[in-house]
This record gives sequence, structure tokens and C-alpha cells, in this order.
Amino acid sequence: MQVFTPSDVSKHAANKYLSVLIAAKFARVLNEFPRDRSAHEKKLTTRALEELAHGEIEYRVVPRRRPG
Repeated sequence: MQVFTPSDVSKHAANKYLSVLIAAKFARVLNEFPRDRSAHEKKLTTRALEELAHGEIEYRVVPRRRPG
């Protein structure tokens, strides 16, 4: 089992909180695609954190619009 520290995943994001949000949203995207149901398949959250730690996920932060 691979352990991801906050400093590992925050290298490619602004901070550790944003990196967790990015990985969670990417894991949800991965869940929509068909997968191979083999016994050696990695969990989606592990795969998302790996890709974020390696800098393979591109994202952009969209500012929140205030009503009015």
C-alpha cells in the first residue's frame, strides 16, 4: 500500500486541501469510465492521488460567483 503525504500531493496544487479536492473530483471522473474488474486493479482514489503526485492531472480554479 502506497502512502501519500500532504507534501507529496501538494507539490502540484496550491495547498494540501485543494489537492485532496482535486483528487476526489478526479476519482469521481474515473468512476464514470468502464474499468477492468481484475483483482489487481488499484482503487480509484489511489490512482487519482498517484496521478496528482506525478503531476499528470491538469486543473484550473474557477472563482465562485456571488449572486447579485
